[in-house]
Amino acid sequence: MLLFSARSLNKSFGPRKLFSNISLSLEDSDRAGLIGPNGAGKSTFLKILCGLEHADDGTIETKRNLKLAYVPQQEDFPVNATPEQILLSSLGETDEHLDDTTLHTRASIILSKLNFPDPHQPAATLSGGWRKRLSLARQLVKEPDLLLLDEPTNHLDLEGILWLEKLLKNAPFAFLVISHDRYFLENTTNRTIELSPAYDDGYLSAAGPYSEFLVKKDEYLAAQSAQQTALASRVRREVEWLRRGAKARTTKAKGRIDQADQMMRDLAELKTRNTQSAAVQIDFAATHRQTRKLLVAKDVKKSLGGRLLFDHLNLVLSPGTKLGLLGPNGSGKTTLIRLLSAELPADSGNITPADGLRTIVFHQSRHTLDPNQTLRRALSPHGDTLSFNGSPMHVSAWARRFLFPPDQLDLPLRDLSGGEQARVLIADLMRQPADLLILDEPTNDLDIPSLEVLEDSLLDFPGALILVTHDRFLLDRVSTEILGLDGQGGAHLYADYSQYERAQSTPKPRRPEAQPRTASSLTPNPSPLTPPKKRLTYMEQRELEQMEDKITDAESSLHAAQQALNDPAVLANRDKLHDACTTLESARQRVQSLYARWEDLESRRS
Repeated sequence: MLLFSARSLNKSFGPRKLFSNISLSLEDSDRAGLIGPNGAGKSTFLKILCGLEHADDGTIETKRNLKLAYVPQQEDFPVNATPEQILLSSLGETDEHLDDTTLHTRASIILSKLNFPDPHQPAATLSGGWRKRLSLARQLVKEPDLLLLDEPTNHLDLEGILWLEKLLKNAPFAFLVISHDRYFLENTTNRTIELSPAYDDGYLSAAGPYSEFLVKKDEYLAAQSAQQTALASRVRREVEWLRRGAKARTTKAKGRIDQADQMMRDLAELKTRNTQSAAVQIDFAATHRQTRKLLVAKDVKKSLGGRLLFDHLNLVLSPGTKLGLLGPNGSGKTTLIRLLSAELPADSGNITPADGLRTIVFHQSRHTLDPNQTLRRALSPHGDTLSFNGSPMHVSAWARRFLFPPDQLDLPLRDLSGGEQARVLIADLMRQPADLLILDEPTNDLDIPSLEVLEDSLLDFPGALILVTHDRFLLDRVSTEILGLDGQGGAHLYADYSQYERAQSTPKPRRPEAQPRTASSLTPNPSPLTPPKKRLTYMEQRELEQMEDKITDAESSLHAAQQALNDPAVLANRDKLHDACTTLESARQRVQSLYARWEDLESRRS
C-alpha cells in the first residue's frame, strides 16, 4: 500500500539549492535508508514530509489517516518531565480518545520494551543515549504507520545501536531513516535512497540491502560517465562542422545548429553531475618521529563520582598503532582520552609520553567551533592564505578540498550542516602535524564518501591513532586492536572488532581450576602470608585475550590426531602409525601446556 508520494519537490535556502524536482514514493513494505552527501537536504526532506518545513514547489500526497512519526537528530524535553509524562503528553497529541488506564498502559509497554530502568526519572538527568531512546519512545507510543528517523545512531553506544537494529528489524511499521552507518543500513533496510545532484532525477533508489545499492550506484555512474564520453565525441564532430562554415540559410542546417546547441547544454549538465561525486580530501599530517614508544600507560586507575571506571590499565602506543576504543556510554572512554592527552590526572599509575609528543584531539562536542565565526576565518584564521605541508595555499583552494564552494566562505558556521561542521574541524586538524591522533566520534554527521576518504587517510597515517567510534565498518577497516571498557572497572584488549563482539555476546568459559572473576577481584587483597603475584605485562595481557582461540585450535588439532589413529591405512603402516602417535602426543602436550598457561595468567589477571 502506498504511504506517500512526493512530486516535483524543490527546496532552496537563499541562493543555495538543496534539491529540485524530486518525485519519490514510499510503500508500507519499505524499510528505507536515506543517504546522500552533506548539504544534499536529507534532514530538510524529512521535515517537509512531516510538515515542519515547506517545499518551495511540488506536492505531497499521503495515505488517508496516515499516522506519521518523526524522530529528529536532537530533541528538547520539558524541564523536570519524566519519561512517563513525556509519553503521556505525546499520546495526548494524537486524535485518539483514550481513557487514562489505556494511556498509562501504552506508555508503560513502550518504556518496558525500550528497557527504561525508571520511568519517573527526570529526563534532564538522562545520558545522550537514553535521551535518544526517549525520543524514539515518544514516537513509538503513537503506533505509527511510518516512522521518520534522522541519524538515530548518533549518541548511541554500540549496545544501543545493536538494540535499535533489532527493534527496526522486527518493526510492524514502515520507516525512512537517515544514517551513514553502513553496517546499520545493511542490517535494517530493504531499500536505499541517495539524494544527490549526481543523478538525473536528483536521487537513486535501489531495492535490497545497502550492498545492493552500491552495485547499482557503480553501474549508474559508469553508464553516466560513458554517456558523457560518447556525447563529448558527438559534440566535437558538430563543432568541427560549425567551424567549417555551416550555411544557416537552409531549414536543415538551422535544425542541426539547434541540435548542436542542445547537445552542448546536455554535455555541460552531464559534466556537472559527474563531478558531484567528488569526495572531501582528508590527509592528516604526521611528524614522522622515529620513536618506538610514543606513549606508555602503566597500571592506570581512574574513578569519577565514586565509581571505578578502569583499573590496572596498561597500554603502549607506537607508530602505526591504531587503537579502537569501545564501551557503553559512561564506561570512561572520554575520560581515558582526557587522561592520555594530559587534560586530566590519573588516580594512580603512570602515563609517560615521549619527549615533545605532539597530540591532536578531535572533540565530539565541537565546543571549539564559534557559531558566529565565518567559514573563511574558521578554515584560515590568520588571513586568506594558510600553510599546509609547508606550502602556502589560498583559503578558497583549501575550502574546495572539503567541498565548500566559494559562495559559502562568508557564511557563519551556525548555518552549516552537522557534517559540514565536522569537516571544518577535520580541516583544522590537518593543518597541525601530530605524533598521536585522538578522534572522539569523528564520524557523526559525515556522509559516506567522506567516511571512505577518512578511512583511507587514517590507514595511511604513520603515527599512533586512538579512535572512539561506534561505526563498526570503520573499526573493522582501520583498527589494529580494540580496547574494550566494560563500565565496571575492567579494560580488555582484543585483536579486532569481531573478537570484541564475541566476547560481549558469549560468557567467557571458566575451567574448574580457575577462580571466577568478579568486580571485587579487580583489586585483590591477598593474605599477608602469601606474597602477591606479579601483575600481567602488556604482552601477557594480549596473550591472555588470545588464549581461548589458541586452545580451541589446539583441541581441534588433538581431535584430528585422534581421528587419524582410527584410519586403517595408518594402522597398517608402521611408519605412519609412529608419526601419528608422535603427532597425537605433541597435540596432547600442547593442549595441556595451554591450559596450564591460561590458569597461570588468569590467576594473575588484575
